[in-house]
Amino acid sequence: MTKRAAAKYKISRRIGESLWGRAKDPVGKRNYAPGQHGQSRRRKGSDFGNQLMAKQKLKGYYGSINERQFRRVYQEAARRKGDTSENLIGLLESRLDTVVYRMGIVPTVFAARQFVSHGHVQVNGKRVNIASYSLQEGDVVEVRERSRQMPMVLESQQNPERSVPDYIEFDAKELKGKFVRAPKLADVPYPVMMEPNLIVEFYSR
Repeated sequence: MTKRAAAKYKISRRIGESLWGRAKDPVGKRNYAPGQHGQSRRRKGSDFGNQLMAKQKLKGYYGSINERQFRRVYQEAARRKGDTSENLIGLLESRLDTVVYRMGIVPTVFAARQFVSHGHVQVNGKRVNIASYSLQEGDVVEVRERSRQMPMVLESQQNPERSVPDYIEFDAKELKGKFVRAPKLADVPYPVMMEPNLIVEFYSR
């Protein structure tokens, strides 16, 4: 288990919001930052502090992405034509583990990463166990036949916490989804406000 997975709700308390919008998030009961001085009054952040928080918030939302991986995604977003902040969101939402999470097959982004890594997912009929695998428009993602009766999958289907966004076509009966397109920021159902423009400023310093 990664350190991030072991303390996944600390970032919610640090920003004072439920990062994933889950009822289990303790930020509802302890809406102050973790640590010895967490209950002291929050100070207004500097420009650098706000940029750093925006980066940590977006990076934390996607689970176990480390700094090197996240910087690589940013560099690819900057290399592509168009708005870098929108490209960044599109690339993050194109990850295989993210799409599995969006389909509602598993309850958390951490579970999605593990689900993919353990070989429970196919892309276009072939097993893929790389969570960061980048999907292309039209790719079909499905749960392998032998994995469809897993308790976690069945529970997520019976008690869905999220609706599937419109950039993914999902067949709940077949546990199969089609990645229609890379979304824009406005299309992504984040429970909290994300500010990728501040991340661009952070890396452009």
